[in-house]
Amino acid sequence: MSIIPIEVSTEQLLRAVERLPANELDTFVAQVVALRTRRTGGQLGADEIALLLVIDAAHLAPLQQARFDALVARRQAEMITPVELDELIAMTDVIEQHAAERLEALQKLAQLRQTTVSALMDSLSIRAPAYG
Repeated sequence: MSIIPIEVSTEQLLRAVERLPANELDTFVAQVVALRTRRTGGQLGADEIALLLVIDAAHLAPLQQARFDALVARRQAEMITPVELDELIAMTDVIEQHAAERLEALQKLAQLRQTTVSALMDSLSIRAPAYG
């Protein structure tokens, strides 16, 4: 396999990463975190990597998020059908489960790193979800 060096700006790289499917994005993020850790002299253990993958994977795929947003808008406009409401409730259950798994992983990772969840989130540039 030949390797051809190319130069891309961080903006171009980000645009390319934005197009990755969710599962490939999760893998890419884990690789970037591992790279950053190697560069700063640290090493991630298998437990930390597994927890980071759980933390990063706790989101809906873009199409699912769009459907969820549409259902929420229909509910807010009081135009949602009973079938759509059932779908919204099921999706909400999935989102809540992902959030619980993410929080548990954040707590475990903070404990491994002997820090607080808030400090860990700051160090990983993770923002708390905005609920509205």
